[in-house]
Amino acid sequence: MKRRQILGQLALAPALFHTGFRFKAPNSKSRVQFSVNAYSFNKQLRDGEMNFDDMMEYAADIGLNAVDLTGYYFAGYPEIPADTELFRLKKKALKLGLNISWTGVRNNFCNPDADARRKDIDHIGEWLTVSQKLGASIMRIFAGRGSYDGHAKDEVKAWMVKDLKACAQLAEKAGVIAGLQHHNDFLYKADEVIDMLKRVDSEWLGLILDVGSLDDPDPYREIEKLAPYANYWFVKEHVTQNGKRVPVDMNKIAAILKKENYQGYISFESLSDGDPRVIVSEMFEAFKKAYNS
Repeated sequence: MKRRQILGQLALAPALFHTGFRFKAPNSKSRVQFSVNAYSFNKQLRDGEMNFDDMMEYAADIGLNAVDLTGYYFAGYPEIPADTELFRLKKKALKLGLNISWTGVRNNFCNPDADARRKDIDHIGEWLTVSQKLGASIMRIFAGRGSYDGHAKDEVKAWMVKDLKACAQLAEKAGVIAGLQHHNDFLYKADEVIDMLKRVDSEWLGLILDVGSLDDPDPYREIEKLAPYANYWFVKEHVTQNGKRVPVDMNKIAAILKKENYQGYISFESLSDGDPRVIVSEMFEAFKKAYNS
């Protein structure tokens, strides 16, 4: 009888974790992990002052768990890096006790040119394979930005759904989630992002929640709406309120995360002037203090 009861409970277990797009962990001790996004070092990586090795060493030194290796900081992007370079970075991360949790590429699914969008899908497919080789579990893609003159927004959404479904299929084949990052572009509001996720309707299209890219009189309300759907978080030093960047309230961000019992990666990304090494370290310490209080 006990064995049958246990098996019956296990059969029902998936329903506890996944309902539609809502990913919520059981009540357990936090397993939040921390990363840093390569864009924080945009100038340094482009100028040659830093490379991915330096970034990894920095992340390990301040106690992070992982790094986000954005695609366009690889030499020759959008060309695919050689396996020798990917495996070298993977080995470097292992030596430092880090994961490579994330990669990201550029794309624009707002573009009315269907051929250009098809090329973007192919590009995403190639880099999903790169992500797979690096051991990353999620790869960032965008909705897109730019002019779509002559087309209604609903028309753009219709072709965007189709394109994102194609990306989700490629993601499933690669075993890497395609993570949609709303990014002050076509999908401005939380409700629009949620609607897009529901219309695509695939567990292989995830959400990267960017706290700095939800412009609203109350950005924390928007963040809270998206929190149940997030597979990955970007925490920046600001939120956007009525078109202006204002300093992030780490206590509010931590409260939302704890309410959802989020168990995944939180990546820090700095967009401010100044030394990003100092800024990211300060953000990390401020977040830990807020989260552990």
